[in-house]
Amino acid sequence: MAKKEPKGISLLWKTEDWLAVWVGFLVIVFILAGLTVKTPKFKWTTDGEFSSYIAKVKESGAVDKLAGKAAELKEKALAADITALKTAMDAMDRKAIGDAAKKVEETAKAVKDEDVKKKAGKLGKDVKAEAGNLLPKVFGGENIMFAIYIGLAYLILSILALALMGEKAGKIIAGFPVVFIIAWVSQLIAGNYTVLNTYGLEFVLWCLFIGLFVSNVIGTPKWLKPAVRTEFYIKSGLVILGANILFGEIMQIGYYGIGQAVLVVGVIWYLTFWVARKLKVDEEFAVVLSSAVSICGVSAAIATGGAIKADPKKISYATSIVLICAIPMMVLQPIIAKWVGMSDIVAGAWLGGTLDTSGSVVAAGALISEAAMKTGVIVKMSQNVLIGVAAFILAVVWTLRACKIGNTKKETPSAMEIWHRFPKFVLGFMIASVVFSFLVDPKTVDATKGMLGSLRTWWFALAFTSIGLETKFGDLAKMEGGRPAGAFLIGQGFNIIWTLLLAYLIFGGVIFEVPAIK
Repeated sequence: MAKKEPKGISLLWKTEDWLAVWVGFLVIVFILAGLTVKTPKFKWTTDGEFSSYIAKVKESGAVDKLAGKAAELKEKALAADITALKTAMDAMDRKAIGDAAKKVEETAKAVKDEDVKKKAGKLGKDVKAEAGNLLPKVFGGENIMFAIYIGLAYLILSILALALMGEKAGKIIAGFPVVFIIAWVSQLIAGNYTVLNTYGLEFVLWCLFIGLFVSNVIGTPKWLKPAVRTEFYIKSGLVILGANILFGEIMQIGYYGIGQAVLVVGVIWYLTFWVARKLKVDEEFAVVLSSAVSICGVSAAIATGGAIKADPKKISYATSIVLICAIPMMVLQPIIAKWVGMSDIVAGAWLGGTLDTSGSVVAAGALISEAAMKTGVIVKMSQNVLIGVAAFILAVVWTLRACKIGNTKKETPSAMEIWHRFPKFVLGFMIASVVFSFLVDPKTVDATKGMLGSLRTWWFALAFTSIGLETKFGDLAKMEGGRPAGAFLIGQGFNIIWTLLLAYLIFGGVIFEVPAIK
């Protein structure tokens, strides 16, 4: 018996788009109402890695400079605590280092000089955190329980959503724990100091890699497939993401970054789309590829793909090729920047405009300098805020196109028809962003940002795991004869050159003054 299509007001609780919006809103409302969610910690540093980290801190001279400055300002308490921290570092006693760093952080709060206060506080906080990033803590009973609570909550939300859509929700119970465990393991691997800080391999890569391994080597079993809900997971996460993208922050990250981002996205998106169409890649696929190349990789591909209701296989293809290309770019671009004598600011702007994940930008920028890293992050943030704008514009354009295609008389589509076809999760994203930008108290925004970010990460981890579990390399290789890969690589090649030119003109002192980033 064919399943009846939902109509009228029942669309509000019987379609995936709307249910993703309600789930995202429900999570946001609970957090705003005061619900405190303890999220599991995944960062861990081995003793060997910690020793290397401390060696770098000592080599930077930051501790000695702060000790001298504290003595100069006659901040005796801070000077004494920094000296104690230096002694602990020399002895390489991890616990003592953590305790001493904690005291530095606390003492810094009473320092009058704002610059010293900020630097000492950050040093203490960073060293304390690294000293406490122990693997046994990740596997601690309490930390494991935090993950289990989130898993149960997400399972219940998913069951309710599927039940409302008229599907056999009970089938998800068997497979969901497996998808969740893969997401947990992926975050555990990505939480390692070397994996994250040296190589910049974020959890999305590991979710995808493990999912692809299961799908292509072992085979995704039938009982697991009901829990592989890529679109539902990613749409729910994107609605929550709206709460973390604020209009005020867009302005704070600087006109330089916004200017470069707009020029990169506008030119590279159109060029990649044009190349893809010339290679006879269909329009839907061309949009997903163009968004991935020009905006910010995986997230942009999924957000814009969802906005135009693209085939999930095309989104999987785009995300896979983005992640494959990211690794060599992350390694080679800093080498090239140093080899040609590129300024740190220009190099950072180049990295931020071409690398497709924030982690890879941080890792690659750190290989050059802190200034390069900061510049790269500013530019990357500028491009990230365009995800919602791009998804909204494409949703409107594709909705109008779909209405015209579906209307045999070629008449102007009605407002109701446009509304029916418009992807509602994009609306949820925009509403969350507006509410948190203008209606929620800034203190509340700051207080809830971490929790909402962690909960969003779990939705994304489930989504990327699902992408891997439903993707077959054989299917990707056969898809349109490799033409999409060709379009992506041509677009990315031009992106590298065009972004370098813009970085030089905007951040290199040619058009504007070189920004004061240190």
